[in-house]
Amino acid sequence: MRRIAVMPGMGALAVSLAWSVATQAAEIDVQSKVDSVSLSPDGATVTRLAEVDLGAGDMTLVFKNLPFSLDPTSLRLTGAAQEKMTIGTVEARVSPSDIKSNDSAIEARLRALRADREGWQVTIDALSAKQAMMIRFSQSGPEKLSPETRPLDIGQWNAAWDTVGNALAKVGDELRAARARARDIDQEMKALENNRERPAVRGPGRDVVASLQVPASAAKARLELSYRVPAASWQPAYDANVDTASGTKPRLDFVRRATVTQRTGEDWNDVALSVSTVRVSGGTAAPDIQTQRLAFYEPPVPPPEAAAKAAGAMPRVTARTLGEAAPAPAAPVAVPQIAATERAATLEAGAFQATYQVPGRLSVPGDGTPKNFVLSSRQISPTTVIKTAPALDPTAYIEGHFTNDDDAPILPGDVRVRRDNTFVGTGHVGLVAPGDALDLGFGADDKVKVTRVPVRRKENEPTWLGQTKTETREFKTSVKNLHDFPVRVTVIDQVPISENTAISVEQLPQTTQPTEKQVADKRGVMSWTFDLAPGDSKDIRLAYRMKWPGDRDVVMERAAK
Repeated sequence: MRRIAVMPGMGALAVSLAWSVATQAAEIDVQSKVDSVSLSPDGATVTRLAEVDLGAGDMTLVFKNLPFSLDPTSLRLTGAAQEKMTIGTVEARVSPSDIKSNDSAIEARLRALRADREGWQVTIDALSAKQAMMIRFSQSGPEKLSPETRPLDIGQWNAAWDTVGNALAKVGDELRAARARARDIDQEMKALENNRERPAVRGPGRDVVASLQVPASAAKARLELSYRVPAASWQPAYDANVDTASGTKPRLDFVRRATVTQRTGEDWNDVALSVSTVRVSGGTAAPDIQTQRLAFYEPPVPPPEAAAKAAGAMPRVTARTLGEAAPAPAAPVAVPQIAATERAATLEAGAFQATYQVPGRLSVPGDGTPKNFVLSSRQISPTTVIKTAPALDPTAYIEGHFTNDDDAPILPGDVRVRRDNTFVGTGHVGLVAPGDALDLGFGADDKVKVTRVPVRRKENEPTWLGQTKTETREFKTSVKNLHDFPVRVTVIDQVPISENTAISVEQLPQTTQPTEKQVADKRGVMSWTFDLAPGDSKDIRLAYRMKWPGDRDVVMERAAK
């Protein structure tokens, strides 16, 4: 019997190698495709579908080349099989970057053209040498052309000239055709090289590895892998077309739209898409408020060398700014692309969220190209009013008032407004919960004329120290209805307010009594609402008096609510 000596430690190494081979053999690369995507305003949940033939025993499934930005904590693997199947661990690992090779068809064509070009160059060189030899022979003296080494007879000169000329013409034609063909090949190679794809470098991705156990015989399994990616979103946009042909009974077509974009690194081809109003990045609970203490501001004491170099005034912090959060930047809103006819999505409303299921299946590329579609469309009979703020703009604007009767909220977004199918501008709406009211502008009304003129402005200049300075102002606003039907008008104006006891503002009796003394909880802002018959007009007066110490100056500034 032949014996084989085993060095110490070789047995353990052999077992390790055998286990490694067995482990690698048990790994199965899973071919999957994106089947459905659920979008929120700040991310997306992607579900991949795969069908795998499983053998009995323990095995490892690998889903390759998934987006690097996926959230590993969001990984979920579910499935069903003809036999019992147990899903173990599911984890994500980083896969190395990959460099895609150039187009093989272009490379093959370039190789063929280079070989053809070399062949034609050989032909060009041969013809050029033949042409040069003919020219040298033709330049020899007549005495060297005769076989007897004596001058060629003058009667044979014409024949010699014809022979040389014909030969040179034939070689010239062949050389010209060869050079033309070479130029064509050069141009084609240059075009291919310019259009050839550069090596495309794909950044690192993620491979999802899942362990499965199938104790029985072979089984066919249907698996669903879901994960969340942040580089995808949908933004709401709205179309509002008001029909004013009926005069006092306008009809509003209000269309909800969604604009979907994604840069996840993978294309969503032929997927079932839904959009949800849930915002994942907003957190899951209210923030914890800590005790806030109000104290006098104590500037930090800089070190001597820093104090010597310091320049400029230190910013002053007031009590009003303590604890205030910085305003959030405005969310970018993509301009929607309106198609001629579109089908509306199906609304699935829950107690805390609303989801629109887009009909059919569609594709969304991973390069950020926006995809636009209709979520819902409804006809509304809004209550209209002519609203104007003549202190800022004497234009009269049509404004519609209606209630959000849908089960889904109206999310903040831009509204493309049309009046009688004519585009009049783009407005913006805030968050409107189901059951809340929405005021939407429909553009200017040129048949309601508004003017605001100062009637009186009286000032007294103090003549001695400590005297109070007084200023009285009075304005008249006139509104006239040029329509052939009655309209309801709201005029908004304001008087300044004072938050300093040394400054007083008094509204004078000649002011027309306002319908609403404080509009939208804005101090000093009031409104007058009235009906105007066709051809009628109405005047509104606003008068107030301001007082302050004569040795001080005052300014008008925008105040907080």
